[in-house]
Amino acid sequence: MKRLIILQLALAGCAAVSGLCGGAALAADATRGKQTYIRVGCFECHGHVGQGGAAGLKLAPDPLPFDALANFVRTTSGQMPRYSTKILSDDDLADIYAYLQSIPKPPDPKNIPALSP
Repeated sequence: MKRLIILQLALAGCAAVSGLCGGAALAADATRGKQTYIRVGCFECHGHVGQGGAAGLKLAPDPLPFDALANFVRTTSGQMPRYSTKILSDDDLADIYAYLQSIPKPPDPKNIPALSP
């Protein structure tokens, strides 16, 4: 958990320094984003609803700020491959971000009757 928080802060800082603009995310389409998320294979590591898995971090609900996510996707040197604009356009990335934002938080376990004593 501590590593995830440090990674998120580092990505946010990189995005702020690089001056990336999150305006593209404002006109994005979550339905197209879901289709693109599946088409380019994000689900293989991050799960079908961004829940994360053995090979990929949790992306949703509450994704990183758009600028941080975009910077990471374009410049990563880690286990995840880089996605250039030739592979994943800025519009496609904005759509994926809209999809991640559309994923609702799971219910609080305290509010699930079957789990209550």
